[in-house]
Parts: sequence; structure tokens; C-alpha cells
Amino acid sequence: MSGLDATSPALGSTHSTTTVLLCGVGGQGTILAGDLLAITARKSGLSVKVSEVHGMAQRGGAVTTIVRFGTEVASPITDHGCVDCLVAFEAIEALRNLPYLASDGVLFVNDATIEPLSVLVGTTEMPTGIHAELAANGARMLDASAIAARLGNPKSVNVVLVGALSVALPFPTSDWEDAIANRVPPKTVEANLAAFKAGRMTVQETTASLG
Repeated sequence: MSGLDATSPALGSTHSTTTVLLCGVGGQGTILAGDLLAITARKSGLSVKVSEVHGMAQRGGAVTTIVRFGTEVASPITDHGCVDCLVAFEAIEALRNLPYLASDGVLFVNDATIEPLSVLVGTTEMPTGIHAELAANGARMLDASAIAARLGNPKSVNVVLVGALSVALPFPTSDWEDAIANRVPPKTVEANLAAFKAGRMTVQETTASLG
């Protein structure tokens, strides 16, 4: 797995297409997170295409948002092994979407687990060794749920993860903050900016301690 070098051609080069996949379950805010990325990329003058798969989102089903950006983007969809950055809002969805991650891609995972509907109704069992598998694929784990709760805004997990993602992409911090200020409800702007900064800082501090 690659490190968090924003100058890497795989992460934000304006001469190629960068693919980011955000995955979670219904109600976690993956679509808003994708919107924030798309708005930020467009502000840099890049072409952007977004694809969303909602599934049974209102019943806690899987939700996937793919954002692709670059000077030219031919398609909004991606294939296995082609995602430059995968952001998972919970661990099982991270595991399920691992095949899409490129060999040199970056993986951010919220350290939380939500039992899928199939487990709740007893038709399947929870997978074992989730954290070991994610670690073997270079996952950067962060407890975005705890960070959001500490800030007094438990619903801002998605924006905490956007902050984490921002470290891996070459867009100015001010552009991310402008996107947040213009996209979220006015009364939540300050709380969401705090969530963004906390997610970004968590990854920066972890990266510094590793290297």
C-alpha cells in the first residue's frame, strides 16, 4: 500500500483520473461526503463524475459513492483494482469493497462495525478476522465515530472521514472548508468544520508518528 504522498500520480494528479470510493450503510452520510469531494475537485477546475449505488439504503443496506476526477473523465464507474482511495464508514463495508482498491491505493476505515441485515435475520454469520484482513491491506483505521461524539456532533462521522481523505488529496484545505460551508445546513457549518479539522489532524498525527 502507498503512503499518504499527495504528489503521487495515483492520488490527485491533474494529468490522470483519480478514483475515490466511499462506502457505508444507509444513513451514514456517504452521499454528502461524495458531494463535498466533487465540489472541491470542481473548484480546482477538474472534470468530475459521480456514481451512486443506494441499494436498500433506508433499511441499513449498503451505499456506495464513486467520485472520479481529472482533466478528462471518461466514465463515472470503476472496476476491481482501480480505486486510488477507498473510504469506508464501517469495517464490513471496507472488507466487502477491498477488491476495488488498487495495489498502491490508500484505505481509510472508520473503526466501527454494523451488523448487516443478513446477519440480523440469521441467514449469514459475521465474518471473522475483519481487522486482520484490513490491516494486511494497509488500512488506516480511525475512530471517526468517537471523534464525532467527542465534538458533540455524532452525525458528523462522514465529515470526519472527509477530513481524513483530504490528507491524501492535493486540494487546498480552504477549498474543502468552502465546500463544507456551502453544502451543509448553515446552523451546522461550524460543527462540520470542526469535524473536518479533527479528521484531518488525526491522520496527520498518525502519519507523523509512523514516519
